Amino acid sequence: MKSLRSRTEGADSGNRVWPALSGDLIEMSEDVPKRTPLYDEHVKLGARIVPFAGYDMPVQYKDGIIAEHNWTRENAGLFDVSHMGQCVISGESFEAVAKAVEKLVPADILGLAPRQQRYSQLLSEEGGTLDDLMITRHEEEGYLYVVVNAGRKEHDYAWFDTHLSRRVSLKQLDGLSLLALQGPKAEEVLAGLAPRARSIPFMHYADLEIGGIKAHVSRSGYSGEDGFEISVGNGDAPKLWNLLLASPLVKPVGLGARDSLRLEAGLCLYGHELDETISPVEADLLWSIGKRRRAEGGFIGAARVQSEIAQGVKRRRVGIKPNGRAPAREGTVITDNSGREIGRVTSGGFGPTVGGPIAMGFVETPSASPGTAINLIVRGTPMPADIVKLPFIPNRFKR
Repeated sequence: MKSLRSRTEGADSGNRVWPALSGDLIEMSEDVPKRTPLYDEHVKLGARIVPFAGYDMPVQYKDGIIAEHNWTRENAGLFDVSHMGQCVISGESFEAVAKAVEKLVPADILGLAPRQQRYSQLLSEEGGTLDDLMITRHEEEGYLYVVVNAGRKEHDYAWFDTHLSRRVSLKQLDGLSLLALQGPKAEEVLAGLAPRARSIPFMHYADLEIGGIKAHVSRSGYSGEDGFEISVGNGDAPKLWNLLLASPLVKPVGLGARDSLRLEAGLCLYGHELDETISPVEADLLWSIGKRRRAEGGFIGAARVQSEIAQGVKRRRVGIKPNGRAPAREGTVITDNSGREIGRVTSGGFGPTVGGPIAMGFVETPSASPGTAINLIVRGTPMPADIVKLPFIPNRFKR
């Protein structure tokens, strides 16, 4: 795999930052889906494999999506998210790298403490969202660790290459896998193997040894539960996967439950609640834009973001609770009680913890207040629903 404008190709610099960087690469032809280093483990566990973002990925295992969802809410679910893109952006100092990245994202990167992580977005010149991503300040001077979405990583790497200052370099970490351990028992499981895991604050990371395996571990995730995301060398990924599954508190979880978990948690999914037409303000992500950045701007797409902050938006992301049992799927038209179209559903399905159908979508701002009665046009028939406050269930991140 290529490295863009990298000044960190050497084993010394790459391995100093991520000791497991030299793991084996898993590559396949451009004509067939790629496979993560954990593909064979999924097959052994009887997973149903589907194509997703260019990869063969497990959508569910033998117990099914609802069982996996409920297990994660009650215990600890283990996810393979190795299809995500991992990279480092490096330069002569943290300030130099942070300033370069702040030209591309609206988050306050300069304000990151060592080992701290922050959620942000890449924006187009028009202020639409090109991708959402996680950015972490490494404890070593001059490094940011970035995780991007699987289906957007090649686009994002090219965008960085075009728009980053020539004083910094990006290196793709293709030798790394990514596992997510999520749920109220995640800390108990991981701390049993690496006691320091207990002391990792929310949205921070630590370098740990887990059963002798070197790993970069952040306290973060996309389920609404406490949990960890674990970056590890490709060669060690199957060993760590099976080590975690050896706990009776852990079961494997596929993409199906990952989607229902994040939907209940009110979390955006790129290609649904975020795309190149949707701004972070419309998507109700203003909390991710620091106060200084709102005032100063200086990032690509700032004109639209600052205008929407000052003047408001015409549409807004909302939670939707159908009154019946029929789910509202992506693309479902939303009308007001007069029958006028006011928006569309972007994600929808059954919420196992909620105990019924739930959805997210965008509606005209005057109709976005919780408690507003709406209709969902399902197979040509208006179905009553209400706008509700997000998330659908309280998030249980350990803060």
